Amino acid sequence: MTTWPRHWPALMVLLLALAAALPLLAPTASRADGTARHVEWPTQWDGRALRPLAMSEVEQRFAARFPGAIARFSDGEHVIVLRRVEQPTRMLHPAADCFRGLGYRIERAGLERDAQQRLWRCFDAVSADGRRLRVRERIEAPDGASFIDPSSWFWAAALGQSAGPWQAITVVEAL
Repeated sequence: MTTWPRHWPALMVLLLALAAALPLLAPTASRADGTARHVEWPTQWDGRALRPLAMSEVEQRFAARFPGAIARFSDGEHVIVLRRVEQPTRMLHPAADCFRGLGYRIERAGLERDAQQRLWRCFDAVSADGRRLRVRERIEAPDGASFIDPSSWFWAAALGQSAGPWQAITVVEAL
């Protein structure tokens, strides 16, 4: 008689512990001198010129710890947040979490394709005073692969199924 069924729970615990440790095993993306890497941000988004926007103090503190780089832009109609991600990280989380943390209510969440047939995760963020924003987000890999949620991206990246650096894109439009 085999002892395999008796050892199955211990094997599952070991596999779960290994999965939890994967982010800690990834090589660090920071430079030895602690300075940020230079990122060549795009000058256009979907054919429209981008104008850099300043980040708030809170955004700057978050960006200082982020494994990559973050920048905000406007194309005259949208605020576009670009994050270059150098390694798998749990610091890349859904935009809906940020908006909820800022007091917005999330409505009409779902998936949409844009004019270029790119798939986006989208939602409306509604402030306490009724101001509505349409938010869409996606993560793009250098090989053309894309992800519509940070969790699927994280596991693909952590397990070596997607190579970076990746670009996370969040587009916000006033309704």
